[in-house]
Parts: sequence; C-alpha cells; structure tokens
Amino acid sequence: MTPTGFNPEEATRAYIDSLGPEALARAAAYTTGNHWLLLGGLIASGLVTWLIVKMGWLNAIERRFGERSNIGVFLIGLVYSLVSAVILLPWTIYSNWWRELQYDRTSQALGDFLSQWAISSVIGAIILPVFFVLLYLFIRRARQTWWIWGGGLTAAFVSLLMVLSPIYIEPLFNAFEPLPEGEVRDAIEVLAAEVEIPADRIFVYDGSRQSNNFTANVAGVGPSARIAISDVALGDASLDEVLAVTGHEIGHYVSGHVWNLVFAFSALALIFFFIASRAFPVFAGVFGAHPDIARAAGLPVLLFMVSVFGTLAEPVTNALVRHGEVEADEYSLETVGLPDGLASALVKTAEYRNPRPSALEEILFYTHPSVERRVLRAMEWKAEHMDETDSATTN
Repeated sequence: MTPTGFNPEEATRAYIDSLGPEALARAAAYTTGNHWLLLGGLIASGLVTWLIVKMGWLNAIERRFGERSNIGVFLIGLVYSLVSAVILLPWTIYSNWWRELQYDRTSQALGDFLSQWAISSVIGAIILPVFFVLLYLFIRRARQTWWIWGGGLTAAFVSLLMVLSPIYIEPLFNAFEPLPEGEVRDAIEVLAAEVEIPADRIFVYDGSRQSNNFTANVAGVGPSARIAISDVALGDASLDEVLAVTGHEIGHYVSGHVWNLVFAFSALALIFFFIASRAFPVFAGVFGAHPDIARAAGLPVLLFMVSVFGTLAEPVTNALVRHGEVEADEYSLETVGLPDGLASALVKTAEYRNPRPSALEEILFYTHPSVERRVLRAMEWKAEHMDETDSATTN
C-alpha cells in the first residue's frame, strides 16, 4: 500500500472482520454475559450477607471476646472470610470456571480450579482479618474521622500488596520463568534496556493453566515490579506482536500506572468509608444487624456495602484504566513502531472482549478501550508514519 492508498478505517474494519461473524457474535454474547455477572455477584453477595447475619456466629464471637477485642475482630474476619467463600463456591464455580469453559476461555480442570480457589481463600482469610483489626481500631477510637484514617489504611495496604504480590502470592498460582533464549528474548531485552528495566524482570508464565486468553501484564512496584507474558501469547504470536505487546506493558511500567490505580482505589475507599459512616445503620436495618458500625459483627453488612459501592464506581475506575491503556498503546506505537503487530495482537483479545460495543457499554463496563478503537488508532498512526512502518516491519 502507498500512503495515498491506505485507509485506516478500512484497515480497521478488515482486522475486526477477520475474526468472522461467528466469533464476533460469540465474543459479544460472552461480553454481555459478563455484564450480567455484575448483577449476579451483587445478588450473591446480598444472600451471603443475609445468611451469615442470620447464623449469628459473628455475634457469638463478639459476645465471647467483647466488642473492643482485637482478637475478636480477627476471628470475626477469619470466620467471615472462610464461611462466605464456602457459601459462594457454587457461584464462583459457575462464574469463574464453568462459564469460562463453555466459551472456550479455559482448559483448566475443575480439581485444579478448586485447589487454587482453596489457596486464594486461605490467603484472604489471613490477610483480610489483619486489615479489619486495624480498620475497627480506627472506627472505635476516631468515631468522627475514622473514614479518613480508613482511606489512609487502604492506601498503605494496597501499596504493600502491590509490592509483595509478585514475589510471594502470584508464584503460588503460576510458574514465572525467564524468557527462553532466542530472537524474542533478544528483541525484548533491547526494549527493556532502553528504559532501564532489568532483563531479569521480564518473565513468561503458564497463564494457560487458568486461561486461554492472549494476555500480558505488569505488576508490582519498586524492586518487585515485573512484566509477565502469558505462554498463550508467547506461543500464539509473531515476533512483531510480542514486541508490540511488550512495548505496551513497558508503557504501563514507565508511566507509573500502578501508582495511579493505588491512588484511585485509595480515594474511592475514602469516599466509601465516608458514605458508610452515614449510611451503615440503614443497610444494617435491612439485614437485621446491629446499627452501630463499630460492632465488628456487622462486618458482612459493611462488605456488602463495599460490593454495592464498588459496582456503582466501576465507570470511574474503568475510565482511569482505559486512559492508562490508551497511553500504553501510544507508548508502544511511538517506541516500538509496529502498528500492525499491535493491531493483530489486539484482534486476538477480541475473542473474549466484544470489539464493537456501544459507546455507553464501553463507558459503563469496559476496563479497556474497545478493540476497534484501539486498532483504528494503530492504523491512524501507521498512516501518519507510513514510510517508517514499511521499513520497520519485521514480518
């Protein structure tokens, strides 16, 4: 193609249509179903809250150890975490495994899924009660301003998990290995060196264990920061696609998008805690719990409020994440300069993310810009740099 004969809109249409009408319809159905899972999750969370409040186990723990006992709060958090995980297990199997299996998004055996669910549940039952102990300390000792302290606590906890998760938690679920020797590794090391990312911080992991999705990610902060490419992506991608996707992930890394998310979630936690300090008695009345938010036995009600608030706040958090994705795409285009590699890689993600949502659907539900818009931007960039991309293409 010549610069005068290249049409970004037509090129974008060709990329998306290359999936075929059946795959596009399947992606749309899968994506729409994911939206309905949000409502199903809220209903399931409400049911769990009602059941645990009615059981009275948390009230019994509170009576046994006293309303101001940190041990009591820890045990309440522990019991809630484990019991709620068990009650929610049928929903978890349906939404996170069975449905994924039906849409060919996973090949994971049910036994392996359940073993990883058990590990995740135990980790949550250890970490979350510690957070709850500190939160209820603030609630009891700073009745008027605890929500401010709660926001700061959330920021500290999220930051700590960002640091520790790539080192201590994620390896419990996947094996992270150095990229194998070869042209892919050599090319990626060059990209990493340009932004002073150590070559030993870029990994391939067995993402195929849980998912058939074409994906890569950046995680961690400071010394624990790393870039990881799923073996699905590495095994199903051309060199151009791997380089373009790696450039995208490096864009996240150098732009500090992880810190943006920490700030956003901390700010939302501050808002939520303020709302909870005023609205908790109303929600407690609905479930028949004690209206005093300082009573740790009301934890299920507080966490149900988290579910409601988190769902309502999704358009805000999604907008922030989408902005980061746009910046990372732009970084890949400007530094790697492989628009067709990026476009063809993005099309592979359209198998599990409807590439042509409505504008409202994208605003409300999408954590990434639509694949169609992202491919169009890549093709527009290609049109703007036609001579450069012709000479840089490696395929």
